[in-house]
Amino acid sequence: MRQRSSSSDAGSATVLVVAMAGVLLFVMAGLAAVGGLVTAQRRAQAAADLAALGGAAAPGDACAEAARIASANAAALDGCRVAGSDVTVVVSVAGPQLPGRRVRVSAEARAGPG
Repeated sequence: MRQRSSSSDAGSATVLVVAMAGVLLFVMAGLAAVGGLVTAQRRAQAAADLAALGGAAAPGDACAEAARIASANAAALDGCRVAGSDVTVVVSVAGPQLPGRRVRVSAEARAGPG
């Protein structure tokens, strides 16, 4: 039968587990922020693509149509340029909520016949 020793390392595994849990929590928070940024960039690019296509297909004011489509996709039209029958737009969407920081993600798209 084994006897228990009364050494000073009793409870050291608990400290190690708590420290590792803290590190794991920190890493997961970082991964969640990166995932939120990637998702916001994809939303911004989709809104820019749709706004550019809608603006290029519009019979009237291309930039007004692009702004309407961007707004319908929860994005803000930051820039619009019409060159002949090509329409280039820049839109932005709100990024993930980070502590103490507001993040906006933007994307650019061009549409036209050529």
